Amino acid sequence: MERFLGIISKSFMVLGGTALLALVLLATGNVALRITAEPFAGTYEIVSFLGAVVIAGALAHTQRRKDHIVVDILSEKFPAPVKRVLDAVNYAITCALFGIVSWQVWVWGDKLRESGELSETLQFTYYPFVYVVAAGFAALTGVLFLDFMKALLRGREDGE
Repeated sequence: MERFLGIISKSFMVLGGTALLALVLLATGNVALRITAEPFAGTYEIVSFLGAVVIAGALAHTQRRKDHIVVDILSEKFPAPVKRVLDAVNYAITCALFGIVSWQVWVWGDKLRESGELSETLQFTYYPFVYVVAAGFAALTGVLFLDFMKALLRGREDGE
């Protein structure tokens, strides 16, 4: 399971990096065109959609690598067994939260697809971006579940 989630999280990271590159190129090109000619229509829309993909793409990989900011002023004073229990509880709660977020974002994508809603300026279907964001949250949920299981097993291995 860990290998599978590693592949998924790295794939989402590559997708997010590609979206970031496209976002930067589009924004830079738009600024350059404002100086010399007519800027791209709908740049704000596309940059917004790509920004969502960038963020969703980085979630699972960032969690796997523990590259997020942790403030542990209070918990650093706890003994190791208490920290492990708190970690397990934290992973369980955040796993449930992001599982619900993923599910509801997917449901929203279904509603957008069924209604045929289009973006305001460019008039294109944007529910695929919503599905990518939901999938990014689902990958994060999987990584959090794996972290939860590791926290539980780590406590058993330590004889607690």
